[in-house]
Amino acid sequence: MPPMSEAIKKEERSLNFLEEIIEQDLAAGKYKQIVTRFPPEPNGYLHIGHATSICLNFGLTKKYGGYTNLRFDDTNPVTEETEYVESIKDDVRWLGFEWKNELFASDYFDKLYEFAIVLINKGLAYVDDSSAEEIAAQKGTPTQPGHRNKYADRSIEENLRLFEEMKAGKYPDGEKTLRARIDMASPNMIMRDPLLYRIKHAHHHRTGDKWCIYPMYDFAHGQSDSIENITHSICTLEFVPHRELYDWCIEKLEIYPSHQYEFARRNMTYTVLSKRKLLQLVNEKHVSGWDDPRMPTISGMRRRGYTAASLREFCDRVGIAKRENIVDVGLLEFFVREDLNKLALRRMVVFDPLKVVITNYPEGSEILQSENNPEDPNGGTREIPFTRELYIERDDFMEVAPKKYFRLAPGQMVRLKSAYIIKCNEVVKDADGKITEVHCSYIPESKSGSDTSGINVKGTLHWVSIPHAVTAEIRLYDRLFKEEDPGSAEGDFKDHINPDSLQVIQAAFAEPSLKSAGFADRFQFIRKGYFCLDKDSSGRLVFNRTVGLKDSWGKEQRKN
Repeated sequence: MPPMSEAIKKEERSLNFLEEIIEQDLAAGKYKQIVTRFPPEPNGYLHIGHATSICLNFGLTKKYGGYTNLRFDDTNPVTEETEYVESIKDDVRWLGFEWKNELFASDYFDKLYEFAIVLINKGLAYVDDSSAEEIAAQKGTPTQPGHRNKYADRSIEENLRLFEEMKAGKYPDGEKTLRARIDMASPNMIMRDPLLYRIKHAHHHRTGDKWCIYPMYDFAHGQSDSIENITHSICTLEFVPHRELYDWCIEKLEIYPSHQYEFARRNMTYTVLSKRKLLQLVNEKHVSGWDDPRMPTISGMRRRGYTAASLREFCDRVGIAKRENIVDVGLLEFFVREDLNKLALRRMVVFDPLKVVITNYPEGSEILQSENNPEDPNGGTREIPFTRELYIERDDFMEVAPKKYFRLAPGQMVRLKSAYIIKCNEVVKDADGKITEVHCSYIPESKSGSDTSGINVKGTLHWVSIPHAVTAEIRLYDRLFKEEDPGSAEGDFKDHINPDSLQVIQAAFAEPSLKSAGFADRFQFIRKGYFCLDKDSSGRLVFNRTVGLKDSWGKEQRKN
Protein backbone atom coordinates (compact mmCIF):
# COMPACT_ATOMS: atom_id res chain seq x y z
CA MET A 1 0.00 0.00 0.00
CA PRO A 2 1.25 3.53 -0.64
CA PRO A 3 2.23 5.52 2.44
CA MET A 4 -0.96 7.12 3.64
CA SER A 5 -0.43 7.95 7.28
CA GLU A 6 -0.13 11.71 6.90
CA ALA A 7 -2.84 11.89 4.25
CA ILE A 8 -5.27 10.05 6.49
CA LYS A 9 -4.36 12.09 9.54
CA LYS A 10 -4.84 15.37 7.69
CA GLU A 11 -8.07 14.35 5.97
CA GLU A 12 -11.03 16.45 7.06
CA ARG A 13 -13.64 13.91 7.98
CA SER A 14 -17.17 14.83 6.92
CA LEU A 15 -20.29 13.72 8.78
CA ASN A 16 -21.75 10.43 7.62
CA PHE A 17 -25.39 10.50 6.55
CA LEU A 18 -26.61 9.08 9.89
CA GLU A 19 -24.82 11.79 11.82
CA GLU A 20 -26.49 14.38 9.60
CA ILE A 21 -29.92 12.83 10.31
CA ILE A 22 -29.28 12.76 14.06
CA GLU A 23 -28.08 16.38 14.12
CA GLN A 24 -31.25 17.44 12.27
CA ASP A 25 -33.45 15.41 14.67
CA LEU A 26 -31.79 16.93 17.73
CA ALA A 27 -31.92 20.46 16.30
CA ALA A 28 -35.65 20.01 15.60
CA GLY A 29 -36.24 18.77 19.16
CA LYS A 30 -37.55 15.44 17.86
CA TYR A 31 -35.74 13.48 20.60
CA LYS A 32 -34.31 14.40 23.99
CA GLN A 33 -31.63 11.75 23.65
CA ILE A 34 -30.48 9.23 21.06
CA VAL A 35 -31.10 5.53 21.76
CA THR A 36 -29.63 2.83 19.51
CA ARG A 37 -29.22 -0.91 19.82
CA PHE A 38 -26.79 -3.55 18.58
CA PRO A 39 -28.96 -6.62 17.83
CA PRO A 40 -26.81 -9.69 16.97
CA GLU A 41 -28.31 -13.12 16.48
CA PRO A 42 -26.42 -15.50 18.81
CA ASN A 43 -25.79 -18.11 16.09
CA GLY A 44 -22.06 -17.53 15.54
CA TYR A 45 -19.13 -15.34 16.41
CA LEU A 46 -18.97 -11.67 15.43
CA HIS A 47 -16.75 -10.61 12.52
CA ILE A 48 -15.24 -7.38 11.18
CA GLY A 49 -18.56 -6.45 9.55
CA HIS A 50 -20.22 -6.53 12.97
CA ALA A 51 -17.39 -4.38 14.34
CA THR A 52 -18.54 -1.64 11.95
CA SER A 53 -22.08 -1.87 13.32
CA ILE A 54 -20.86 -1.92 16.94
CA CYS A 55 -18.66 1.14 16.44
CA LEU A 56 -21.48 2.90 14.61
CA ASN A 57 -24.26 2.27 17.15
CA PHE A 58 -22.17 2.88 20.25
CA GLY A 59 -20.21 5.69 18.61
CA LEU A 60 -23.34 7.68 17.74
CA THR A 61 -24.72 7.64 21.28
CA LYS A 62 -21.29 8.45 22.68
CA LYS A 63 -21.00 11.44 20.34
CA TYR A 64 -24.54 12.79 20.64
CA GLY A 65 -25.54 11.70 24.13
CA GLY A 66 -27.84 8.82 24.95
CA TYR A 67 -27.20 5.10 25.24
CA THR A 68 -27.04 1.82 23.34
CA ASN A 69 -28.71 -1.45 24.26
CA LEU A 70 -27.22 -4.86 23.52
CA ARG A 71 -30.19 -6.94 22.41
CA PHE A 72 -29.80 -10.54 21.30
CA ASP A 73 -32.12 -11.50 18.46
CA ASP A 74 -32.82 -14.99 19.80
CA THR A 75 -36.00 -15.83 17.88
CA ASN A 76 -34.63 -19.01 16.25
CA PRO A 77 -33.96 -21.61 18.97
CA VAL A 78 -32.50 -24.14 16.52
CA THR A 79 -29.29 -22.20 15.75
CA GLU A 80 -28.63 -20.30 18.97
CA GLU A 81 -26.25 -21.12 21.81
CA THR A 82 -25.23 -19.51 25.10
CA GLU A 83 -21.58 -19.84 23.99
CA TYR A 84 -22.27 -17.32 21.23
CA VAL A 85 -23.98 -14.93 23.64
CA GLU A 86 -20.91 -14.86 25.89
CA SER A 87 -18.48 -14.45 22.98
CA ILE A 88 -20.50 -11.50 21.63
CA LYS A 89 -20.43 -9.75 25.01
CA ASP A 90 -16.66 -10.30 25.25
CA ASP A 91 -16.14 -8.84 21.77
CA VAL A 92 -18.22 -5.70 22.38
CA ARG A 93 -16.40 -5.02 25.66
CA TRP A 94 -13.00 -5.70 24.09
CA LEU A 95 -13.77 -3.14 21.38
CA GLY A 96 -14.17 -0.62 24.20
CA PHE A 97 -17.95 -0.24 24.53
CA GLU A 98 -20.45 -0.81 27.33
CA TRP A 99 -24.18 -1.20 26.83
CA LYS A 100 -26.80 0.28 29.13
CA ASN A 101 -29.20 -2.68 29.02
CA GLU A 102 -28.54 -6.31 28.17
CA LEU A 103 -31.73 -7.57 26.55
CA PHE A 104 -33.07 -10.47 24.51
CA ALA A 105 -35.89 -10.59 21.99
CA SER A 106 -37.07 -13.56 24.05
CA ASP A 107 -37.67 -11.09 26.93
CA TYR A 108 -40.57 -9.84 24.82
CA PHE A 109 -42.16 -13.15 23.75
CA ASP A 110 -45.23 -12.54 25.96
CA LYS A 111 -45.58 -8.98 24.71
CA LEU A 112 -45.09 -10.00 21.07
CA TYR A 113 -47.78 -12.63 21.48
CA GLU A 114 -50.12 -9.90 22.78
CA PHE A 115 -49.24 -7.73 19.77
CA ALA A 116 -50.20 -10.62 17.48
CA ILE A 117 -53.56 -10.90 19.25
CA VAL A 118 -54.11 -7.16 18.66
CA LEU A 119 -53.53 -7.63 14.91
CA ILE A 120 -55.91 -10.64 14.81
CA ASN A 121 -58.60 -8.63 16.62
CA LYS A 122 -58.18 -5.83 14.09
CA GLY A 123 -58.64 -8.29 11.23
CA LEU A 124 -55.03 -7.72 10.21
CA ALA A 125 -53.67 -11.23 10.83
CA TYR A 126 -54.88 -14.77 10.16
CA VAL A 127 -53.83 -18.37 10.72
CA ASP A 128 -52.82 -20.10 7.48
CA ASP A 129 -52.69 -23.89 6.97
CA SER A 130 -50.74 -23.66 3.68
CA SER A 131 -47.33 -25.30 3.33
CA ALA A 132 -44.21 -23.20 2.73
CA GLU A 133 -44.28 -24.18 -0.96
CA GLU A 134 -47.95 -23.19 -1.29
CA ILE A 135 -47.34 -19.84 0.41
CA ALA A 136 -44.43 -19.14 -1.95
CA ALA A 137 -46.62 -19.94 -4.98
CA GLN A 138 -49.49 -17.78 -3.68
CA LYS A 139 -47.16 -14.79 -3.34
CA GLY A 140 -46.88 -14.40 -7.10
CA THR A 141 -43.82 -12.91 -8.78
CA PRO A 142 -42.26 -9.43 -8.88
CA THR A 143 -44.32 -8.75 -12.03
CA GLN A 144 -47.45 -10.74 -11.12
CA PRO A 145 -49.64 -10.08 -8.05
CA GLY A 146 -50.23 -12.85 -5.54
CA HIS A 147 -53.57 -14.26 -4.43
CA ARG A 148 -55.03 -15.06 -1.05
CA ASN A 149 -56.14 -18.57 -0.14
CA LYS A 150 -59.35 -19.59 1.64
CA TYR A 151 -57.71 -19.42 5.10
CA ALA A 152 -57.50 -15.63 4.82
CA ASP A 153 -61.29 -15.53 5.18
CA ARG A 154 -61.34 -17.13 8.63
CA SER A 155 -63.24 -15.18 11.27
CA ILE A 156 -61.48 -13.28 14.01
CA GLU A 157 -62.84 -15.78 16.56
CA GLU A 158 -61.50 -18.77 14.63
CA ASN A 159 -58.09 -17.13 14.20
CA LEU A 160 -57.88 -16.38 17.92
CA ARG A 161 -58.74 -20.00 18.76
CA LEU A 162 -56.29 -21.48 16.26
CA PHE A 163 -53.48 -19.17 17.33
CA GLU A 164 -54.08 -20.12 20.97
CA GLU A 165 -53.97 -23.81 19.96
CA MET A 166 -50.69 -23.20 18.08
CA LYS A 167 -49.25 -21.72 21.27
CA ALA A 168 -50.57 -24.66 23.32
CA GLY A 169 -48.61 -27.12 21.13
CA LYS A 170 -51.58 -28.75 19.42
CA TYR A 171 -49.99 -28.73 15.94
CA PRO A 172 -46.69 -30.07 14.57
CA ASP A 173 -43.98 -27.89 13.01
CA GLY A 174 -45.00 -26.39 9.69
CA GLU A 175 -48.71 -27.21 9.94
CA LYS A 176 -49.83 -23.63 10.55
CA THR A 177 -48.43 -20.10 10.48
CA LEU A 178 -49.73 -16.69 11.47
CA ARG A 179 -49.67 -14.20 8.59
CA ALA A 180 -50.28 -10.48 8.43
CA ARG A 181 -53.15 -9.44 6.15
CA ILE A 182 -51.71 -6.58 4.09
CA ASP A 183 -51.66 -6.50 0.27
CA MET A 184 -51.14 -9.48 -2.06
CA ALA A 185 -50.63 -7.10 -4.97
CA SER A 186 -47.97 -4.93 -3.32
CA PRO A 187 -44.94 -4.24 -5.51
CA ASN A 188 -42.90 -5.04 -2.40
CA MET A 189 -43.07 -8.85 -2.18
CA ILE A 190 -42.40 -8.70 1.58
CA MET A 191 -45.76 -6.96 2.08
CA ARG A 192 -47.73 -9.80 0.47
CA ASP A 193 -49.19 -11.19 3.71
CA PRO A 194 -45.84 -11.91 5.41
CA LEU A 195 -45.38 -14.58 8.08
CA LEU A 196 -45.46 -13.32 11.66
CA TYR A 197 -45.22 -16.60 13.60
CA ARG A 198 -44.17 -20.18 12.87
CA ILE A 199 -44.38 -23.38 14.90
CA LYS A 200 -41.05 -24.75 16.17
CA HIS A 201 -41.03 -27.44 18.84
CA ALA A 202 -37.47 -26.68 19.89
CA HIS A 203 -35.75 -26.02 23.21
CA HIS A 204 -34.81 -22.36 23.59
CA HIS A 205 -31.53 -21.44 25.32
CA ARG A 206 -33.37 -19.00 27.65
CA THR A 207 -37.09 -19.80 27.70
CA GLY A 208 -36.64 -23.57 27.68
CA ASP A 209 -39.80 -25.34 26.47
CA LYS A 210 -42.28 -22.61 27.37
CA TRP A 211 -42.87 -21.70 23.72
CA CYS A 212 -43.41 -23.78 20.62
CA ILE A 213 -44.31 -20.79 18.44
CA TYR A 214 -41.68 -18.18 17.65
CA PRO A 215 -42.00 -14.74 16.04
CA MET A 216 -40.32 -14.10 12.70
CA TYR A 217 -37.47 -11.59 12.78
CA ASP A 218 -39.52 -9.05 10.81
CA PHE A 219 -42.19 -9.13 13.50
CA ALA A 220 -39.86 -9.15 16.51
CA HIS A 221 -37.48 -6.50 15.22
CA GLY A 222 -39.59 -3.36 15.04
CA GLN A 223 -41.67 -4.17 18.08
CA SER A 224 -38.56 -4.83 20.20
CA ASP A 225 -37.16 -1.48 19.03
CA SER A 226 -40.44 0.18 19.97
CA ILE A 227 -40.61 -1.41 23.43
CA GLU A 228 -37.10 -0.07 24.11
CA ASN A 229 -37.87 3.41 22.66
CA ILE A 230 -35.06 3.06 20.11
CA THR A 231 -34.85 6.34 18.19
CA HIS A 232 -32.54 5.23 15.37
CA SER A 233 -32.73 1.55 14.42
CA ILE A 234 -29.67 0.99 12.22
CA CYS A 235 -29.63 -2.01 9.85
CA THR A 236 -27.71 -3.13 6.79
CA LEU A 237 -28.97 -2.48 3.27
CA GLU A 238 -30.71 -5.81 2.74
CA PHE A 239 -33.37 -4.58 5.20
CA VAL A 240 -34.44 -1.68 2.97
CA PRO A 241 -37.47 -3.59 1.57
CA HIS A 242 -38.32 -4.75 5.13
CA ARG A 243 -38.70 -1.18 6.38
CA GLU A 244 -42.23 -0.95 4.94
CA LEU A 245 -43.33 -3.90 7.10
CA TYR A 246 -41.43 -2.48 10.10
CA ASP A 247 -43.42 0.76 9.78
CA TRP A 248 -46.73 -1.05 9.07
CA CYS A 249 -46.53 -3.10 12.29
CA ILE A 250 -45.69 -0.06 14.41
CA GLU A 251 -48.51 1.96 12.84
CA LYS A 252 -51.18 -0.76 13.19
CA LEU A 253 -50.17 -1.57 16.76
CA GLU A 254 -50.09 2.15 17.62
CA ILE A 255 -46.82 1.87 19.55
CA TYR A 256 -43.69 4.04 19.91
CA PRO A 257 -42.54 4.93 16.37
CA SER A 258 -38.95 3.73 16.14
CA HIS A 259 -37.43 4.45 12.72
CA GLN A 260 -35.20 2.15 10.67
CA TYR A 261 -32.14 3.44 8.76
CA GLU A 262 -29.90 1.36 6.51
CA PHE A 263 -26.21 1.43 5.64
CA ALA A 264 -24.08 -0.77 3.38
CA ARG A 265 -22.47 -3.98 4.61
CA ARG A 266 -18.70 -3.97 4.97
CA ASN A 267 -17.07 -6.52 2.68
CA MET A 268 -13.33 -7.13 2.68
CA THR A 269 -10.79 -8.51 0.22
CA TYR A 270 -9.24 -11.97 0.69
CA THR A 271 -11.91 -13.12 3.12
CA VAL A 272 -15.55 -14.18 3.45
CA LEU A 273 -17.99 -12.63 5.92
CA SER A 274 -20.96 -14.96 5.45
CA LYS A 275 -21.73 -16.69 8.77
CA ARG A 276 -22.74 -19.80 6.82
CA LYS A 277 -19.36 -19.93 5.07
CA LEU A 278 -17.44 -19.17 8.25
CA LEU A 279 -19.32 -22.01 9.98
CA GLN A 280 -18.30 -24.32 7.11
CA LEU A 281 -14.64 -23.40 7.58
CA VAL A 282 -14.92 -24.24 11.29
CA ASN A 283 -16.97 -27.45 10.94
CA GLU A 284 -14.83 -28.82 8.10
CA LYS A 285 -11.62 -28.09 10.04
CA HIS A 286 -10.11 -25.72 7.48
CA VAL A 287 -9.35 -23.56 10.53
CA SER A 288 -8.87 -24.46 14.19
CA GLY A 289 -12.05 -22.72 15.37
CA TRP A 290 -13.99 -19.46 15.38
CA ASP A 291 -11.00 -17.73 16.98
CA ASP A 292 -8.42 -19.05 14.51
CA PRO A 293 -6.16 -16.02 13.84
CA ARG A 294 -6.86 -16.29 10.09
CA MET A 295 -10.61 -15.84 10.61
CA PRO A 296 -12.20 -12.39 10.13
CA THR A 297 -13.98 -12.84 13.46
CA ILE A 298 -13.30 -10.30 16.20
CA SER A 299 -12.14 -13.15 18.45
CA GLY A 300 -9.76 -14.35 15.70
CA MET A 301 -8.36 -10.85 15.28
CA ARG A 302 -7.93 -10.54 19.05
CA ARG A 303 -6.01 -13.81 19.15
CA ARG A 304 -3.87 -12.68 16.22
CA GLY A 305 -2.88 -9.58 18.16
CA TYR A 306 -4.95 -6.88 16.48
CA THR A 307 -5.70 -4.05 18.89
CA ALA A 308 -9.16 -2.70 19.68
CA ALA A 309 -7.92 0.83 18.91
CA SER A 310 -6.83 -0.16 15.41
CA LEU A 311 -10.21 -1.78 14.65
CA ARG A 312 -12.07 1.29 15.93
CA GLU A 313 -9.85 3.58 13.86
CA PHE A 314 -10.39 1.42 10.77
CA CYS A 315 -14.19 1.45 11.20
CA ASP A 316 -14.17 5.20 11.80
CA ARG A 317 -11.92 6.07 8.86
CA VAL A 318 -13.60 3.82 6.34
CA GLY A 319 -16.95 5.24 7.45
CA ILE A 320 -20.35 4.07 6.27
CA ALA A 321 -22.04 4.30 2.91
CA LYS A 322 -25.38 3.81 1.22
CA ARG A 323 -24.05 1.32 -1.33
CA GLU A 324 -22.23 -1.99 -1.06
CA ASN A 325 -18.45 -1.64 -0.92
CA ILE A 326 -15.41 -3.88 -0.65
CA VAL A 327 -12.52 -2.63 1.44
CA ASP A 328 -8.91 -3.68 0.92
CA VAL A 329 -7.78 -5.77 3.91
CA GLY A 330 -4.44 -3.97 3.49
CA LEU A 331 -6.11 -0.85 4.88
CA LEU A 332 -7.03 -2.68 8.09
CA GLU A 333 -3.46 -3.99 8.33
CA PHE A 334 -2.19 -0.43 7.86
CA PHE A 335 -4.11 0.76 10.93
CA VAL A 336 -2.93 -2.28 12.91
CA ARG A 337 0.72 -1.47 12.07
CA GLU A 338 0.19 2.20 12.91
CA ASP A 339 -1.06 1.33 16.39
CA LEU A 340 1.42 -1.46 17.11
CA ASN A 341 4.39 0.65 16.04
CA LYS A 342 3.58 3.03 18.91
CA LEU A 343 3.11 0.43 21.63
CA ALA A 344 4.91 -2.81 20.69
CA LEU A 345 7.98 -3.78 22.73
CA ARG A 346 11.03 -4.47 20.55
CA ARG A 347 12.57 -7.89 21.03
CA MET A 348 15.12 -10.05 19.19
CA VAL A 349 14.13 -13.50 17.95
CA VAL A 350 16.06 -15.67 15.49
CA PHE A 351 13.86 -17.90 13.31
CA ASP A 352 16.49 -19.86 11.32
CA PRO A 353 19.68 -19.91 13.39
CA LEU A 354 23.29 -19.80 12.27
CA LYS A 355 25.91 -20.02 15.02
CA VAL A 356 28.41 -17.18 15.35
CA VAL A 357 31.52 -17.58 17.51
CA ILE A 358 33.32 -14.35 18.45
CA THR A 359 36.81 -15.75 18.84
CA ASN A 360 38.41 -12.73 20.54
CA TYR A 361 35.57 -12.17 23.03
CA PRO A 362 36.39 -13.38 26.57
CA GLU A 363 34.60 -16.27 28.27
CA GLY A 364 31.56 -15.30 30.34
CA SER A 365 28.94 -12.68 29.56
CA GLU A 366 28.07 -9.01 29.91
CA ILE A 367 24.74 -7.24 30.16
CA LEU A 368 23.85 -4.74 27.44
CA GLN A 369 21.00 -2.22 27.38
CA SER A 370 18.53 -1.91 24.50
CA GLU A 371 15.53 0.39 24.10
CA ASN A 372 12.08 -1.15 24.41
CA ASN A 373 10.47 1.12 21.84
CA PRO A 374 12.24 3.97 20.00
CA GLU A 375 8.77 5.46 19.25
CA ASP A 376 8.01 5.80 22.97
CA PRO A 377 10.21 8.28 24.89
CA ASN A 378 9.01 6.68 28.15
CA GLY A 379 9.50 3.12 26.92
CA GLY A 380 12.69 2.55 28.91
CA THR A 381 15.33 -0.09 28.26
CA ARG A 382 15.83 -3.76 28.96
CA GLU A 383 18.85 -5.92 29.76
CA ILE A 384 20.19 -8.35 27.17
CA PRO A 385 23.00 -10.83 27.91
CA PHE A 386 25.89 -10.93 25.40
CA THR A 387 28.35 -13.82 25.06
CA ARG A 388 30.94 -15.10 22.60
CA GLU A 389 28.46 -17.61 21.07
CA LEU A 390 25.42 -16.16 19.34
CA TYR A 391 22.70 -17.04 16.86
CA ILE A 392 21.99 -14.82 13.84
CA GLU A 393 19.55 -15.48 10.99
CA ARG A 394 20.98 -17.87 8.42
CA ASP A 395 19.90 -15.57 5.60
CA ASP A 396 21.89 -12.72 7.19
CA PHE A 397 25.09 -14.43 6.00
CA MET A 398 26.38 -15.14 2.49
CA GLU A 399 29.65 -16.87 1.74
CA VAL A 400 29.80 -15.27 -1.69
CA ALA A 401 28.12 -11.90 -1.39
CA PRO A 402 27.07 -9.65 -4.28
CA LYS A 403 27.90 -5.96 -4.42
CA LYS A 404 25.82 -3.79 -2.08
CA TYR A 405 25.24 -6.73 0.28
CA PHE A 406 25.48 -5.10 3.70
CA ARG A 407 24.96 -8.12 5.92
CA LEU A 408 27.61 -10.58 7.12
CA ALA A 409 30.08 -12.14 4.66
CA PRO A 410 33.76 -13.20 4.80
CA GLY A 411 35.88 -10.11 5.43
CA GLN A 412 32.78 -7.94 5.91
CA MET A 413 31.66 -6.04 9.02
CA VAL A 414 28.19 -5.56 10.53
CA ARG A 415 26.84 -4.15 13.76
CA LEU A 416 25.02 -6.43 16.15
CA LYS A 417 21.95 -4.55 17.42
CA SER A 418 22.71 -2.72 20.72
CA ALA A 419 26.09 -4.49 20.89
CA TYR A 420 29.33 -4.44 18.90
CA ILE A 421 30.66 -4.36 15.36
CA ILE A 422 31.91 -7.78 14.27
CA LYS A 423 33.93 -8.98 11.28
CA CYS A 424 33.66 -12.44 9.68
CA ASN A 425 37.04 -14.21 9.52
CA GLU A 426 36.25 -17.88 8.94
CA VAL A 427 33.47 -20.20 7.74
CA VAL A 428 33.04 -23.70 9.25
CA LYS A 429 31.22 -26.41 7.24
CA ASP A 430 30.12 -29.99 7.87
CA ALA A 431 30.97 -33.03 5.76
CA ASP A 432 28.14 -32.18 3.33
CA GLY A 433 29.43 -28.65 2.80
CA LYS A 434 26.70 -26.97 4.82
CA ILE A 435 27.80 -23.94 6.82
CA THR A 436 27.48 -24.80 10.53
CA GLU A 437 29.06 -21.72 12.08
CA VAL A 438 31.01 -18.58 11.29
CA HIS A 439 33.93 -17.28 13.30
CA CYS A 440 34.16 -13.56 13.82
CA SER A 441 36.14 -11.01 15.77
CA TYR A 442 34.63 -8.02 17.54
CA ILE A 443 35.81 -4.43 17.87
CA PRO A 444 35.87 -3.72 21.65
CA GLU A 445 35.67 0.07 21.12
CA SER A 446 32.49 -0.22 19.01
CA LYS A 447 29.99 -0.83 21.82
CA SER A 448 26.59 0.72 21.08
CA GLY A 449 26.08 3.95 23.01
CA SER A 450 29.82 4.46 23.59
CA ASP A 451 31.37 3.73 20.19
CA THR A 452 34.81 5.29 19.75
CA SER A 453 35.97 2.99 16.93
CA GLY A 454 35.27 5.49 14.13
CA ILE A 455 34.11 2.55 11.98
CA ASN A 456 30.92 3.00 9.96
CA VAL A 457 28.97 -0.05 8.83
CA LYS A 458 25.75 -0.15 6.84
CA GLY A 459 24.21 -3.36 8.17
CA THR A 460 22.68 -4.03 11.61
CA LEU A 461 21.66 -7.60 12.56
CA HIS A 462 19.53 -8.96 15.38
CA TRP A 463 20.98 -11.80 17.42
CA VAL A 464 20.47 -13.96 20.52
CA SER A 465 23.03 -15.24 23.02
CA ILE A 466 23.06 -19.05 22.70
CA PRO A 467 23.47 -19.86 26.44
CA HIS A 468 20.57 -17.55 27.29
CA ALA A 469 18.27 -18.28 24.35
CA VAL A 470 14.63 -19.21 25.03
CA THR A 471 12.92 -21.62 22.63
CA ALA A 472 9.59 -20.53 21.15
CA GLU A 473 7.11 -21.79 18.55
CA ILE A 474 6.30 -19.16 15.94
CA ARG A 475 3.08 -19.25 13.92
CA LEU A 476 3.30 -17.19 10.75
CA TYR A 477 -0.24 -16.32 9.67
CA ASP A 478 -1.13 -14.96 6.26
CA ARG A 479 -4.36 -14.34 4.38
CA LEU A 480 -6.76 -17.25 4.40
CA PHE A 481 -7.65 -16.95 0.70
CA LYS A 482 -5.59 -16.47 -2.46
CA GLU A 483 -8.45 -14.78 -4.34
CA GLU A 484 -9.34 -11.15 -3.71
CA ASP A 485 -13.06 -12.00 -3.71
CA PRO A 486 -13.30 -15.74 -2.87
CA GLY A 487 -17.09 -15.60 -2.55
CA SER A 488 -17.49 -14.57 -6.21
CA ALA A 489 -14.56 -16.53 -7.70
CA GLU A 490 -15.15 -19.55 -9.91
CA GLY A 491 -15.88 -22.85 -8.13
CA ASP A 492 -16.40 -23.38 -4.42
CA PHE A 493 -15.06 -20.64 -2.19
CA LYS A 494 -12.99 -23.24 -0.29
CA ASP A 495 -11.08 -24.03 -3.50
CA HIS A 496 -9.35 -20.69 -3.02
CA ILE A 497 -7.96 -21.28 0.47
CA ASN A 498 -4.32 -20.19 0.65
CA PRO A 499 -2.23 -23.33 1.40
CA ASP A 500 0.45 -21.08 2.95
CA SER A 501 -1.92 -19.23 5.28
CA LEU A 502 -0.15 -20.81 8.28
CA GLN A 503 3.51 -21.77 8.52
CA VAL A 504 4.92 -22.98 11.84
CA ILE A 505 8.49 -22.59 13.05
CA GLN A 506 8.72 -25.21 15.77
CA ALA A 507 11.87 -23.86 17.45
CA ALA A 508 12.94 -20.25 17.14
CA PHE A 509 15.38 -18.70 19.61
CA ALA A 510 14.37 -15.62 21.59
CA GLU A 511 16.10 -13.25 23.97
CA PRO A 512 15.40 -14.23 27.61
CA SER A 513 13.13 -11.23 28.41
CA LEU A 514 10.36 -12.96 26.42
CA LYS A 515 10.05 -15.58 29.18
CA SER A 516 7.92 -13.03 31.05
CA ALA A 517 5.67 -12.19 28.06
CA GLY A 518 1.99 -11.70 28.93
CA PHE A 519 -1.12 -12.16 26.83
CA ALA A 520 -1.80 -8.41 26.78
CA ASP A 521 1.72 -7.59 25.55
CA ARG A 522 2.45 -6.69 21.94
CA PHE A 523 5.89 -7.18 20.44
CA GLN A 524 7.83 -6.19 17.39
CA PHE A 525 10.34 -8.93 16.67
CA ILE A 526 13.07 -6.77 15.16
CA ARG A 527 13.17 -7.05 11.35
CA LYS A 528 10.44 -9.75 11.45
CA GLY A 529 7.04 -8.24 12.19
CA TYR A 530 4.55 -7.78 15.02
CA PHE A 531 3.74 -10.71 17.32
CA CYS A 532 1.71 -11.63 20.38
CA LEU A 533 1.59 -14.56 22.78
CA ASP A 534 -0.98 -17.22 21.81
CA LYS A 535 -3.41 -18.86 24.24
CA ASP A 536 -1.71 -22.22 23.53
CA SER A 537 1.29 -20.97 25.57
CA SER A 538 0.93 -23.34 28.47
CA GLY A 539 4.32 -24.57 29.65
CA ARG A 540 5.85 -23.26 26.41
CA LEU A 541 6.02 -20.05 24.42
CA VAL A 542 3.87 -19.78 21.28
CA PHE A 543 3.78 -16.50 19.35
CA ASN A 544 1.42 -15.49 16.53
CA ARG A 545 2.45 -13.11 13.79
CA THR A 546 -0.08 -10.30 13.84
CA VAL A 547 1.13 -8.52 10.71
CA GLY A 548 4.41 -8.01 8.87
CA LEU A 549 6.44 -4.82 9.09
CA LYS A 550 5.47 -3.91 5.54
CA ASP A 551 2.73 -4.77 3.06
CA SER A 552 4.72 -7.57 1.39
CA TRP A 553 1.53 -9.23 0.07
CA GLY A 554 0.56 -6.16 -1.95
CA LYS A 555 4.07 -6.01 -3.37
CA GLU A 556 3.91 -9.66 -4.47
CA GLN A 557 0.48 -9.20 -6.04
CA ARG A 558 1.71 -6.20 -8.03
CA LYS A 559 4.56 -8.34 -9.41
CA ASN A 560 2.18 -10.96 -10.82
